[in-house]
Amino acid sequence: MPGKGSWVGLDVHARSVVGCAIDESTAEIRTARIGARTEQIVDWVRAQPGPVVACYEAGPTGFGLARALSAAGVHCDVVAPSKLERPAGDRVKTDRRDAERLARLLRIGEVPGVRVPTEAEEAARDLVRAREDCRSDLMRARHRLSKLLLRQGLIWDRCAWTGAHEDWLRSHRFDRRGLQLAFDEALDTVFTVHARRDRLDVAIAEMASADSALAGPVGRLRCLRGVSTLTAVGLCVEVADWHRFTGSTIGSYLGLVPSEFSSGARRVQGGITKTGNSHARRLLVEAAWHHRRPLRTNRERARRADGQPATVRARAEAGNRRLHQRWCRLEQRNKRPTVSVVAVARELAGWCWSLAVLDDQHAA
Repeated sequence: MPGKGSWVGLDVHARSVVGCAIDESTAEIRTARIGARTEQIVDWVRAQPGPVVACYEAGPTGFGLARALSAAGVHCDVVAPSKLERPAGDRVKTDRRDAERLARLLRIGEVPGVRVPTEAEEAARDLVRAREDCRSDLMRARHRLSKLLLRQGLIWDRCAWTGAHEDWLRSHRFDRRGLQLAFDEALDTVFTVHARRDRLDVAIAEMASADSALAGPVGRLRCLRGVSTLTAVGLCVEVADWHRFTGSTIGSYLGLVPSEFSSGARRVQGGITKTGNSHARRLLVEAAWHHRRPLRTNRERARRADGQPATVRARAEAGNRRLHQRWCRLEQRNKRPTVSVVAVARELAGWCWSLAVLDDQHAA
């Protein structure tokens, strides 16, 4: 209500929270250091003259505080830190000043908020990101093992990480005990992390089939070339609500549009912005490479599309043809493949959005 209520900015850390409240009726500013427990923060915020609107920056503490404040009847915004502007002349940064700055920006409606996921969405996202961490660990473990062998002059010149390659790795024995122990540990790490990744793959596939909110969009996205179950689930849990975007804005959200530095009559475009979700952006770029090859009938893609409505299959095939044609036009213009793949990935994001928001009843 005009002239009433409080605007609260919270500078949240793992072990301490500083809150700043601006009383709309008296213009009084109150600042306090609060304990890190969620109950203490909620009690302090609710003690301010109502109605209360609060905000804090997104960070490693997660969204638990936002859910607790919403459950207590307090509207809470979670702010994107990368989009907060700071004056160039402001060289003093303290928790109290940060909290007051958040409260003032909230009061004038200049806080760029992020979407607070549900607990189920956050749990699915944690599982997918655990698999992503495992993928990175496996790549590093394989590199360490191959470089250890390279230092001994041992090189595998065929397709790596196959059954034959594993048999070749197991066959090595070294005379020096330290080298043998280092090799055994590196080889065991590769096999252990590989088993972890396989378990997570199974868990993600089970989650995709059991979760009704995921099953629909994941099944439709799998009709596109280069989009397997893992890629579809990863995109769905990272984007969460596809209906927030349009086919032209989803690329900007994922950082796949060119940066721009224009002023007056001068327009300069640079590399892509790389803002937003880096995991989803990597998945799209990897999927875009598949559209470089000519479009042919594929048994695996037909199996993934089995059971989908005709409208979904037709739209996916139209997208597959359009994306391959895009690759061909870019190659005719002598564009570098690394530039072409990003352009195709940007367009692929739009086709993913088109299929994800296609409701089941409309697709039937």
